Amino acid sequence: MTEIIQGHLYDYPKYYDLVYGSDWKAERDFLQRCFVKHAQRKVQRLFEPACGTGRLLIRFALAGFEVGGNDLNVKAVEYCNSRLVRRGFAATAFVGDMADFRLRKKCDAAFNMINSFRHLPDETAAENHLRCMAGAVKRGGLYVLGLHLTPRIGPRVDREEWYARRGNLAVISSLWSESIDLKNRNERVGMTFDVFTPTRRYRIEDEMDYRTYTADEMQRLLAQCPDWETVASYDFCYEIDEEIPIGPESEDVVFVLRKR
Repeated sequence: MTEIIQGHLYDYPKYYDLVYGSDWKAERDFLQRCFVKHAQRKVQRLFEPACGTGRLLIRFALAGFEVGGNDLNVKAVEYCNSRLVRRGFAATAFVGDMADFRLRKKCDAAFNMINSFRHLPDETAAENHLRCMAGAVKRGGLYVLGLHLTPRIGPRVDREEWYARRGNLAVISSLWSESIDLKNRNERVGMTFDVFTPTRRYRIEDEMDYRTYTADEMQRLLAQCPDWETVASYDFCYEIDEEIPIGPESEDVVFVLRKR
């Protein structure tokens, strides 16, 4: 019989990192190509809002970049800083709200790759976040922002699953849409981690709210923040030579924003 634990998945950074950290190379390589193709300055200092476990920050640090990040989850920030320190880097992640922060030293580029932006509960928080990011990034630098849009036409993906293993630890992560309220711009999402060890099998269950964005709603939001210019858009295949148009059928989108 599987033991059930009710809790926040972000409070289990070891499992979160195992599942979502496996695809780091595709994302890191794509980001580096974005810096070369779209930035109007040399990119050396990086920042990740809602950095979580630092799965990308550590890879960039190892590649010679200066890195930093913030996150609301204390356990995730501790995990991120521990891995940085273990590899000989400074503990540069801090606990903070991605819609209310200021960096002491601006960065050349920033990134937020998969949906963390949608945790911001309303338009005010989203605009505040984009303004904070504009204050954090130097002119000519980039903010690469990835999220799932809500398509107006065509099918919508409403369930995803990932499996990862490291030694004797295996985790299956499932995510599904429980309900969606387009009028109030809210999607209720269910998530589980099924954890397998040599002596134990258990499931961690969680629910969270995501703010919804259609392509039009996202483009209107970006238009409210004149510090940013949208210079390219991609899908989650991360093919730097295959920019995509944004339309009513758009779902998985990475916006490349450049600081004016």
